[in-house]
Amino acid sequence: MHYKTKQFFFLLIKLSIVVGAFYFIYSKIIENENLKFHDFVSILNKNNVFSTKNIIFLVFLSFFNWFLEILKWQNLVKTVQHISFKSATIQSLAALTTSLITPNRIGDYGAKAMYYIKTLRTKIVLLNLLGNVEQMFITTLLGCIGLYVFSVTYSLNINYYKIAYIAIIIAVIGLISLIALKQIQFKIKGFSIASIVTFIKSVSLKTHLITLILSLLRYGVFSFQFYYMLQMFGLNINYTSAMTVITSMYLLASVIPTMAILDVVVKGGIAVFLFTYLGLDELSILSITSLMWLLNFVLPSIIGGYFVLNFKLPKSVAA
Repeated sequence: MHYKTKQFFFLLIKLSIVVGAFYFIYSKIIENENLKFHDFVSILNKNNVFSTKNIIFLVFLSFFNWFLEILKWQNLVKTVQHISFKSATIQSLAALTTSLITPNRIGDYGAKAMYYIKTLRTKIVLLNLLGNVEQMFITTLLGCIGLYVFSVTYSLNINYYKIAYIAIIIAVIGLISLIALKQIQFKIKGFSIASIVTFIKSVSLKTHLITLILSLLRYGVFSFQFYYMLQMFGLNINYTSAMTVITSMYLLASVIPTMAILDVVVKGGIAVFLFTYLGLDELSILSITSLMWLLNFVLPSIIGGYFVLNFKLPKSVAA
């Protein structure tokens, strides 16, 4: 009886995750105040988005985007346990579905860790953190370059002296914080700074390089997908100008704490603000960010929902 009760509650948790994720997806599609659903569909029809050629190419880019992400996860996990590409796929997509209803995709860490025995879960969480940090490094590096070029090209009214002043203050606070952190047990996602640094150092240089390369390739894929949609919507803009705005958009969106399900709202608002400087249509930009979200988050999370429902805890004897 105890076993059956435990199984029932476990099934209830899985159903709650999937139903919750799908409800939030539905609400963001139907109840988007900035872009009404019928306007969104109308714009897609108007720009021939539903043509066979466009659908195949856009889905291919999304597939390739997630192929690289899954490959990155498989590469990271193999430092503690060899897993097949199929297993890496199941873990990545199930974790995506779970993360949709949690702040800053925190659920992604717990979901992936649950696929492993208890003795490996700490390392799995740290490997996941490492993968996200290296993806963020690529986003920050390219985003800073893009934002600088954007500010110079479009003569933004920026007080650089004020920024320099703030930067100095932040640097001083950062230095003081680093000294203080050595005296206390400050933790990130439950781990001390020292343990995280030690773990990162223990990961081979080859693994770091492969992760960075895959992160860069993935960034290139979804950035190009955004650019392709700009062309598809008839927004005349050259590749260099587009990438300047796109890289800036991803940087600004990545530093704003939010739930993954609200990613479309955050990116949409930032994209509209930035692309306004290029004189592009607001509805088209909102439609593009919504379509990017549907292809790269909603579609794989629907598949991930199936994996969540079929999830089983690993046997304690598993290697």
